[in-house]
Amino acid sequence: MTDNTEGTSRAVVSGQQRMTPSEAFVETMVANDVTDIFGIMGSAFMDAMDIFAPAGIRLVPVVHEQGAGHMADGYARVSGRHGVVIGQNGPGISNCVTSIAAAYWAHSPVVIVTPEAGTMGTGLGGFQEANQLPMFQEFTKYQGHVNNPARMAEYTGRCFDRALSEIGPTQLNIPRDHFYGEVTTEIPQPGRLDRGPGGEQSLSEAAELLAEAEFPVVISGGGVVMADAVDECRQLAERLGAPVVNSYLHNDSFPASHPQWCGPLGYQGSKAAMKLISQADVVVALGTRLGPFGTLPQHGLDYWPTNAKIIQVDADHKMLGLVKKIAVGICGDAGAAATALSERLSGRELACDTTREQRWATMRAEKAAWETELDEWTHETDPYSLDMIAEQEQEEGNWLHPRQVLRELERAMPEEVMVSTDIGNINSVANSYLRFERPRSFFAPMSFGNCGYALPTIIGAKAAAPERPAIAYAGDGAWAMSMGEIMTAVRHDIPVTAVVFHNRQWGAEKKNQVDFYNRRFIAEELETDSFAKIGQAMGAEGVVVDKLDEVGPALQQAVERQMNEGVTTVVEIMCTRELGDPFRRDALRKPVRYLDKYKDYV
Repeated sequence: MTDNTEGTSRAVVSGQQRMTPSEAFVETMVANDVTDIFGIMGSAFMDAMDIFAPAGIRLVPVVHEQGAGHMADGYARVSGRHGVVIGQNGPGISNCVTSIAAAYWAHSPVVIVTPEAGTMGTGLGGFQEANQLPMFQEFTKYQGHVNNPARMAEYTGRCFDRALSEIGPTQLNIPRDHFYGEVTTEIPQPGRLDRGPGGEQSLSEAAELLAEAEFPVVISGGGVVMADAVDECRQLAERLGAPVVNSYLHNDSFPASHPQWCGPLGYQGSKAAMKLISQADVVVALGTRLGPFGTLPQHGLDYWPTNAKIIQVDADHKMLGLVKKIAVGICGDAGAAATALSERLSGRELACDTTREQRWATMRAEKAAWETELDEWTHETDPYSLDMIAEQEQEEGNWLHPRQVLRELERAMPEEVMVSTDIGNINSVANSYLRFERPRSFFAPMSFGNCGYALPTIIGAKAAAPERPAIAYAGDGAWAMSMGEIMTAVRHDIPVTAVVFHNRQWGAEKKNQVDFYNRRFIAEELETDSFAKIGQAMGAEGVVVDKLDEVGPALQQAVERQMNEGVTTVVEIMCTRELGDPFRRDALRKPVRYLDKYKDYV
């Protein structure tokens, strides 16, 4: 990408100064260390955009504004800094709603700047006019509306402060005419919270529960990642000798090489993690809201320990006890709370000290059994999947079993890797196979579960950490929603590797039609030409893989070229149409029909 920021100054003006509102807006972003913004240029903010370059800010132009929001999300989750997205008023802003919702459920400090129609045209139904604040009210922690140009710096600074203090997206809404004029203002200094460990009483109560626990288990959640608290979590877990399980889609919250790591909970998680937590008498839920989708039954196991005493630590007091009944709620920073608990347990005799060897033997056995099962689980064994496997053996071409592919990809992962996964059947099965050694490495659309997430998010992550390998997983349905952002990666030298699982179907929803609707398939087929060739047409490399022994080498070669040559590659994996478990068996019911014309549809 062309660098237009040479000769720039990152020094921020101090004291009361005469400036334009555009200058106040840009200077406040500089004060908040903004160096990258994702979006599509527009006349609504062009006066400010004109001075991005001398301020040391690059605008990364995207293909679609939803992609810009996801890029800002990935950028924020890797860097721990703000991700910023901007677009043209009206349609450019409405295109961002889905990605801001995903960032909300990922607790990403994304600031969406929403230039709005001018104040003198409000309510007249002018060009690209929309009421933009209600669009985002469900998915932002704070909404700032610049009601006067003189308050530009104030509201801009507040939105950046709140994104970090509230741990989620904020919206800065600016009428387009408020970028112009002359104001005398001061650029606010960023305000950053120093989070504590929680209340003395709740910490003491939690320590007493842990001292009496015979089979404690630690859940390491997204709050551990956001607080950069993996070491603090590890120290607490080692003092307790406790198994550590990851909360759903936070597989990077504890190093997989650690002997106490047992894998993730939730959909397609680790059976070892589930069987171990089911035996717990005390659970430390560290930095997790214990969301319903992350604790649901899986693999035929209803594993949540209903009789265990739950100690929940969360920086947001509203999450404490919201989903699961808890014994103690600690409102505090995950790292500080873990340290405070470790200090309270230091030097004490704990009930779990006498059960350590027995628990470790159980932990090792469950982990070994799960790894053996994954090695032997070469394909799905339900009747529909077996039918599809037999049928495809008669088809022209070679088709790979998704589970075998995911295992090979896992083994071929480079060090320091960052992986994003889209929503969908194969992507979600990947939860069983993705392991990480460091935090800020795994990104998924979380509870919002939107398609088209993985590619733009990993582009944003790569922009924040160009020294790290960046890999996206997507199924063919989700891929089609976002594959145009390959052009963003190519145009602006942000190389990534995309692994596309091509099984020619909307797998997750098709599984529901198998289980509940007697294989009456409607709108689930996705016959498509080669995605590798489409990638080549957009300027990337394209590789088709239909042999199992080529999966690992194809990924390794693509990553090598990404890191050494700046090449973006689409690796297209030709997969069978077998299907993993449905997301939620409780989400649908067997159909009942009363009208004669529909009586056969049961």
